[in-house]
Amino acid sequence: MSESDSANLSHRLLERWISAGIVAAAILLGLVVFWQVTHNPRTDDSEIWANFIGIAPQVEGPIVTLAVHDNQYVKQGDLLFVIDPRPYEYAYQKALSDQATLEGQIVDEQRLIASQVSGVSVAQAAISTAKANVEHWAAAVDQARADVANAEQGVNRTKAEWTYANDNLHRIEPLLTKQYVTVDQVDRARTLETAQAEALKQAGSQLALAKAGLTSTIAQYEQSKAALEQSKATHQQSIHAVTTLEPLINARGAREADVRNARYNLNNCRVYAPFDALVTNLIISQGEYVHVGQQAFTLIDARYWWALSNFREGQLRHIRPGMRADVYLMSYPNHRFSGVVDSVGFGVTPDADVIGRIEPGLPDVQRTLNWVHLAARYPVRIRVENPPPDLFRIGQTAVVTVHGH
Repeated sequence: MSESDSANLSHRLLERWISAGIVAAAILLGLVVFWQVTHNPRTDDSEIWANFIGIAPQVEGPIVTLAVHDNQYVKQGDLLFVIDPRPYEYAYQKALSDQATLEGQIVDEQRLIASQVSGVSVAQAAISTAKANVEHWAAAVDQARADVANAEQGVNRTKAEWTYANDNLHRIEPLLTKQYVTVDQVDRARTLETAQAEALKQAGSQLALAKAGLTSTIAQYEQSKAALEQSKATHQQSIHAVTTLEPLINARGAREADVRNARYNLNNCRVYAPFDALVTNLIISQGEYVHVGQQAFTLIDARYWWALSNFREGQLRHIRPGMRADVYLMSYPNHRFSGVVDSVGFGVTPDADVIGRIEPGLPDVQRTLNWVHLAARYPVRIRVENPPPDLFRIGQTAVVTVHGH
């Protein structure tokens, strides 16, 4: 073999080794790329997202102070705008006045009840006095009846004595003519009869007076009983006349609620930022009349930013919450932001071209068949750590790489 043939053979062997090395390097590089893409999923189908709320007042009225402008960054507690507070101040003062009026009514009613309770006590004392009077006149009736009985006994005794004296006088008077008795004896008998007759009259008068006293005492006794019944009736009436504080006490809660509601509305005239936020879509100005629940502008929550990334379904088995991720913004491609996988989506709207439409009744299944099936994509929420609010905007395009375990 000539030297030229040996050189050609060596050159061809070198080319083959170089080709084999290139192929081996390409295969190795492909394997590395495949491993990297599989275990560190990457997607450029990502957008930056943040929570946002619509700021709507809880009271209505004209805006007298607008303290922010569009696209302004505000801190939590910063004043956003002020609604004319005058009507709500008047309502608050009226609620306080109504509450004070109710408390005054309660005090007046307490004094009235105290007076009524005192009346009940007076009526109770009157009942006790009337009972004592009844007992007194009952005893007086017994005494009067005893006096009548004594007077009757006195009349009977005096009448018996007068009868004896009268009979004795009529017995000895005829004996005077025959001189069986003396004139002096007759005179004494006549005097005794006269005295007994007078005593009988006096006993009759005493009996009549005792009976009259008994009648009067019985009348007083009946009157005292009537007075007792009247005192009892007055006592019952005074008890029923005592009013209660329950209606006024129950109204306290309503008055307190009115005061709190008025104070709440007054406080809501000043609207503050509920969190660190960015003002956007501000299309109102001072003097605008706003209504309850009517959105005035939007606040973007600048505390938390996410990258909403769509990954193919085959990549989801390598993504778990808590994994680290790198986020790149298209507007800042050389700035890497650290993130953490927050959650992985579990559902997307089914493709009607694949499964048809799911409706009541029978399923509507497509009759055509696509030979090429595209992998479904599921959203993965990645929370950006320490996001600078001046760089992030909702809707920005991002590229995300998730680092597997």
